[in-house]
Amino acid sequence: MTFIDGVTTEKPQQLKGIKLYTQLGLFLTIRTVMNSGYRMIYPFLPFFARGLGVTEEAVTFGITLRAGVGLFSPFLGSVADTWGRKRAMLIGLVIFVGAMLMVFISPTYPILLVSMILTTASKIMFDTAMYAYLGDRVDYRQRGLVTGISEFGWSGAFLLGIPLAGFLIQNLGWASPFPCFALMSFGVLILLSRTLPNDAVSKVVSRPSLLQGLGIIRKLPAALAALVMVFLLTTSNETVNVVYGSWMENNFALKVAALGLASTVIGFAELTGEGLVAGLVDRLGKRRALAVGLSLHALTCLLLPVLGFRLEGALIGLFLFFLTFEFSVVSSIPLMTELVPGARATFIALASTTQNLGRMAGSLIGPVLFKSGLGANGVVAAIFIVLALVLLGLFVKEHQNPVTESV
Repeated sequence: MTFIDGVTTEKPQQLKGIKLYTQLGLFLTIRTVMNSGYRMIYPFLPFFARGLGVTEEAVTFGITLRAGVGLFSPFLGSVADTWGRKRAMLIGLVIFVGAMLMVFISPTYPILLVSMILTTASKIMFDTAMYAYLGDRVDYRQRGLVTGISEFGWSGAFLLGIPLAGFLIQNLGWASPFPCFALMSFGVLILLSRTLPNDAVSKVVSRPSLLQGLGIIRKLPAALAALVMVFLLTTSNETVNVVYGSWMENNFALKVAALGLASTVIGFAELTGEGLVAGLVDRLGKRRALAVGLSLHALTCLLLPVLGFRLEGALIGLFLFFLTFEFSVVSSIPLMTELVPGARATFIALASTTQNLGRMAGSLIGPVLFKSGLGANGVVAAIFIVLALVLLGLFVKEHQNPVTESV
């Protein structure tokens, strides 16, 4: 079989027609639900711990375990290349439904750990397949729009799903959000199974295995540079993200109130960033929009410590910091979908792995720098972004060096 990078028998189409809009609406809905199930562990961690009769550190251990799942993203994401987009999305949803139901059926600490791991695996499998599907079917000129819309599911979790989970926990107990999210996911699963075309109909020529996909990727300098760029961007963000809570507590002595308000600010910042991506990225061009986002993010890294002398200034700084990061990272997604069309899902999954490595690196660097003050975190974070900008300018370009891989 011959795999030709970027060649398919079905040409991506302009975003039109009720069917594609319906699918995009379903993608947005299910990603809101899945991200809610994933993100709710952070604000409600004490409730989960008390409900299970374990320490908060024990639940935090589960967060660490599921972070490690991200390192296996290429194996999970490549399913969409080898088995097809629709199959991978539906399998991911089935896993998510099972992960939610198992906590409802057996609300114990070991089961919660397994559920957290499976939730992460399901997200990786569904998200990579979804982006690969959109990359196959939506013209590159409109891919920023569909990416921005689908990413509303990330901020939507914080603004819609998390409040719903809080209401359920308060009135029905800590485990009540799990069956609710399972039921909603199952409904979307049925709808997607009926609206998505069968994988055999999509007529994608190349169906590379994981090793074949990695072989294609390693021959593309633009793809390799993009992976390093993503690593630098995520490391930069996490270098500040991991310490901003301590910074606000130390500066304002308002741990609960300030951090609660900060969470709302961050949710609106993410929503704003995703909206800007949907409205601007296709008009500006993917590389140019990403360059603008990275430049502004580097600036906010330096401004955050300066603005943080008052609570109002700190909240404005956090809003700008997370807005520019969200705009940058979401702007990078449509660009990434076009760098290796012959192994889209595998490459997107590999980018997810580099993101997790960046989070790990930032979480190690951040606390060490914070001993010298938030200014040190901001300067180092800005340096990482400048390096990412250099890679973007010199190497990361669409359709660079097409490769034909024969196996």
